[in-house]
Amino acid sequence: MKLSILDQAPITKGNKAADALKKSEELAVLGDELGYHRMWLAEHHSTNTLASSAPEIIAAHLAAKTKNIRIGTGGVMMMHYSPLKLAEVFKTLSGFSPGRIDFGVGRAPGGDNYSMYALSEGRQPMVHNMYEKFDTALQLINDEIPEDPLYHNIIATPYDITLPEAWMLGSTGNSARETGLRGVGYSYAQFFTGEMSKAIFDLYKSSFVPSSFMEKPQINVCYMVTTAETKEEAEYEAKPQDIWRLLFMRGKNMQVLTPEEAKDYPLTEMDKMTIQENRKQHIVGEVKEVAAFLQQQQEEYGFDETMIVSIPHSQEKRLEVYRLLARELL
Repeated sequence: MKLSILDQAPITKGNKAADALKKSEELAVLGDELGYHRMWLAEHHSTNTLASSAPEIIAAHLAAKTKNIRIGTGGVMMMHYSPLKLAEVFKTLSGFSPGRIDFGVGRAPGGDNYSMYALSEGRQPMVHNMYEKFDTALQLINDEIPEDPLYHNIIATPYDITLPEAWMLGSTGNSARETGLRGVGYSYAQFFTGEMSKAIFDLYKSSFVPSSFMEKPQINVCYMVTTAETKEEAEYEAKPQDIWRLLFMRGKNMQVLTPEEAKDYPLTEMDKMTIQENRKQHIVGEVKEVAAFLQQQQEEYGFDETMIVSIPHSQEKRLEVYRLLARELL
């Protein structure tokens, strides 16, 4: 199994944003040593719980600190940037780390309406042309002249570099088809939806047209996982995330509790039922059990790569999750 990492640079209680960024570096170095295939950085704006607002900047730093693992974005939020700037950024990254850079894009804002309008300097954000914007960025990265006349008299520098892999995040049949037609990878965030559809993956594969960026279809699926040597320890480390998601669903965006605080947090029977339902989006358990589940999911749905996001409170426990999964699956 190809095993990869998604990181959001979580700011756990008692830590600062700078600590979170340093811990992302530690995770990248460990992932490189353990044989993880790639590490992506998410893009989130206007939050005090995640420090990954500029994933392309973190990617540049992590690529310089690692040797073999692919580094990229999962994803950079296209609506905030021009296709030319996207092309220039990822061509520059690939120039420094040829054969190791991923241009992963998303069509969401990565934040609330306040941050979305702030990023567009108060103008109406352009949300209707994401696929066309992606097409233009791909053409500029590939040293082609885009169809849009706006770009006919420019080139995206640096010129003539090794192409990054290109990926689109999605979760619907329409996005699967559009991604396949562009000949790029399809990344599905299971930890958002809690569900998957083999029909969507099959539609992507049947729609796939080989491109300069990818010769054959590739699908990765990202799971949120909390695991340990015992189920009891995994449950202990997972409970803060469970409570955070429960409160977030009720409009309360608070910092994640420590495991000690979460242990005695008062929960009603309805709260417990909701947390159990949310476990579709948060895989928790003893490591051999979790590894077997991930392998079964790959066989059932036919994807190529499993990506893991994990947010225990302590860095020690977070790194241990990736060590344990590497032991079982790599």
